[in-house]
Amino acid sequence: MTFDQRDAEFIADPYPAFAELRSAGEVHLHEGLGVAVAVSHAACSAVLRHRSLGRIWSDVAPVEAFQSFNLLHRNSLLENEPPVHGRLRRLVAAAFGRGHVERLRPWVAELADRLADELVAKISDQGSADLLAHVAGPLPVEVIAELLGVPASDRFLLQPWSNAIVKMYEYGLPDDRRALAERAATEFVAYLRDLIALRRKNPGDDLVSDLVAVTDTDGARLTEDELVATAVLLLMAGHEATVNVIGNGVLALLRNRSQWELLLSDPSLMSSAVEELIRFDSPLQLFQRTATAPVEIAGFTVEPGQKIAALLGAAARDPLVFEAPDTLDITRSPNPHLGFGAGIHYCLGAPLARIEVEAALSALTRKLPGAVLAAEPRRRAEFVIRGLHELPLSTSGAG
Repeated sequence: MTFDQRDAEFIADPYPAFAELRSAGEVHLHEGLGVAVAVSHAACSAVLRHRSLGRIWSDVAPVEAFQSFNLLHRNSLLENEPPVHGRLRRLVAAAFGRGHVERLRPWVAELADRLADELVAKISDQGSADLLAHVAGPLPVEVIAELLGVPASDRFLLQPWSNAIVKMYEYGLPDDRRALAERAATEFVAYLRDLIALRRKNPGDDLVSDLVAVTDTDGARLTEDELVATAVLLLMAGHEATVNVIGNGVLALLRNRSQWELLLSDPSLMSSAVEELIRFDSPLQLFQRTATAPVEIAGFTVEPGQKIAALLGAAARDPLVFEAPDTLDITRSPNPHLGFGAGIHYCLGAPLARIEVEAALSALTRKLPGAVLAAEPRRRAEFVIRGLHELPLSTSGAG
């Protein structure tokens, strides 16, 4: 009993298949993916937290064809375990802790309002417009670029690089898409080396400047490769997750109109709405780990070298943890979703992501209260990173 991650019906709505799997057990061997998959909240949480399950990076082969992609991931905070992970996280967290999130908060709100105004103007002129193209896509790219200190003239480069590189996380990616990912990684690495060199000479108020300067208790610094990998991780995680939370989330709200109307009538629910949208249709469906010693998860033994994946979308619909899990409820509390991970790999950028999604929702509910779907949206064909190609909106004139 498994699922076909390439099937269009499954991609459109994977949650019934996850429920069927959960009813048969908490962990299953998925021969198509080549890994065991955890489908209950408890099993997924155990996968994310167990110290003998790690993100053990194995270079993509042939190594000579993927030098930049492997460099990024070999030096990534996400792909390393203790003790390397501890050193990297301390340094990156120290740089983040220099007030960057709070510095950006009012700027993000102003940006979201401006982008929402542009969306409303497009709808007024054309009758409909794409939320992803005008708000959900540009917002996180601009925020990450501002965080890193990427000049405004170069920001158009970031989204294509991110979109190409993250495809490598999907299963069965064709060779031409793998080649595009490597080319994007090579271009991004070269760009960041130049930006890092510039910040060494002329520090600014941005995160790259702080990543260059930060030192550990023993005086250790991030290597240049680690600096580059950290910046790329921030873009990919920050952009892909946020754009898809906004896209998937607004779609869910408009398909559950009573919840959209509730948010319009009570803006104090904005924070809990963000958490529920992350839970209800997770932008990251799978997080894979490798056993370094025999590990038992819900009665399933993972031997050293074998992989097991937490299906985060399945965990988010577990009826043992969430009452009426298939119902969108923006008042849900508590909401212990695993959308930002758990344990030592809990997302460092979670506070900033929450600010972005909340700013986008706030702007949309204030400036486009009568939003309706202008057409059925097209969903991306990928399984691991769940999102939409477009979300065309128009307005009913109500609200």
